[in-house]
Amino acid sequence: MKEMTKFTPSFDIENSHNGIVAGIDEAGRGPWAGPVVAAAVILDPANLPNGLNDSKTIAEKKRDIIAAEIRAKAIVGVGIASVDEIDEINILQATFLAMARAEKELSTQPDICIVDGSAKPKLRAPFEMVVKGDAKSFSIAAASIIAKTVRDQMMRDLAKIHPEYAWEKNKGYGAPAHRAALDAHGVTPHHRKSYAPIHNILYPDP
Repeated sequence: MKEMTKFTPSFDIENSHNGIVAGIDEAGRGPWAGPVVAAAVILDPANLPNGLNDSKTIAEKKRDIIAAEIRAKAIVGVGIASVDEIDEINILQATFLAMARAEKELSTQPDICIVDGSAKPKLRAPFEMVVKGDAKSFSIAAASIIAKTVRDQMMRDLAKIHPEYAWEKNKGYGAPAHRAALDAHGVTPHHRKSYAPIHNILYPDP
């Protein structure tokens, strides 16, 4: 079996560029419910938050603590694309829309953005795509933490309205409790109707 390469985030990618660099990442492309959220973060290299890493590797409570420190020490922009936008233009385009909105929300315009992944959004600033960027770049890691914590809180808030789907735990992914609730209670306005599991509930084969 081929061993997976492990990366440690650093400021190397940022240092390879001149000017102000913003890291951009998203959270929530895979879930069956809820919005997709993107974040853009401009870090101060002389005052980096502690614990920056790919958000998926950090426990939820610790993520919230690190997110607060990022907001205190960095310039942060957040962009959201709604469930209706996801259904209308598809999840990839909605992700790009959220990224563009996050960049626009920055109080300082970056000279270049470094963006997690390989699919190219439409941004105002020039950008570089970085595959597994949240594991390689401090700025993208910070953006991944902000995007994840914002979206997680949105799903916890929605769970108070629809507790039967256990979104406070599964965050809208197709976990067993979520599937069972769909069978018992049906589809809510917060479900992505363009996603096959939800579409098939609404429009079953005759």
